[in-house]
Amino acid sequence: MSTSDYTPPKVWVWNKPNGGRFANINRPIAGPTHDKELPVGRHPLQLYSLGTPNGVKVTVMLEELLALGHRGAEYDAWLIRIGEGDQFGSGFVAVNPNSKIPALLDRSGPKPIRVFESGAILMYLAEKFGAFLPTEASERAECLSWLFWQMGSAPYLGGGFGHFYAYAPIKIEYAIDRFAMEVKRQLDVLDRRLGESEYLAGSAYTIADIAVWPWYGGLAKGLQYGAGEFLQVQDYKNVQRWADLIGSRPAAKRGRMVNRVSGEPSSQLHERHDASDFETKTQDKLAPAKEPKSATA
Repeated sequence: MSTSDYTPPKVWVWNKPNGGRFANINRPIAGPTHDKELPVGRHPLQLYSLGTPNGVKVTVMLEELLALGHRGAEYDAWLIRIGEGDQFGSGFVAVNPNSKIPALLDRSGPKPIRVFESGAILMYLAEKFGAFLPTEASERAECLSWLFWQMGSAPYLGGGFGHFYAYAPIKIEYAIDRFAMEVKRQLDVLDRRLGESEYLAGSAYTIADIAVWPWYGGLAKGLQYGAGEFLQVQDYKNVQRWADLIGSRPAAKRGRMVNRVSGEPSSQLHERHDASDFETKTQDKLAPAKEPKSATA
């Protein structure tokens, strides 16, 4: 058991770096740190994001809408490098005052509409295009229940387990045990539901699946925090089946590539402005060619 001689003061004061992977961007105040306008492309929808699970939710949704033939879902996806503080630029803060990705600007009407928080973006797009959100009352309620389950549960996975297991400057047994227990409970919740239903909301693929898959599907396939063995994710057979089912969808594969800055270069499409970008502008295509060695070298 880890111990600590730290005693919290009566009033917390921000007077030193807190350590960990994201220490350089963590701060207890909101608002912009610098002036920087956001770029605007030619499509109706402008997405400012990064290929994290929350960002992937929206790019999968947009790719699924395009696959259904909704031309109004064409989008420009601009890369926001959160490790460099892009989310604190004045333009980004104007779209999302919470300075978190993803942020969406819908310019299809006479007045641009901002939408922030990934769950809100999914709902907005589902209602705008009439897709992936059931209209029958009980089915809609089930879908929204699982959507908001994800919004409430993922902070325990990311900010709780992921932080203390993978990113914190020291390993704290209590914190890792506490959040590992909760994440395994969440996986069991999903596994039980998916043992009785093909998808989370029933027989149809919905925004509930699109929201949950990047977080818990990625976790189940060993893609999150290097924690697959630690959490024994292979034991959740129904989650595995569902994760593979969604992962095989072409739109989900494309969505996972957008704004991605890690992994195989061929899987990284830093920005997306046209459907052809998936074939021509992944990092392996853009990487500078190595110069041939001289014959006399």
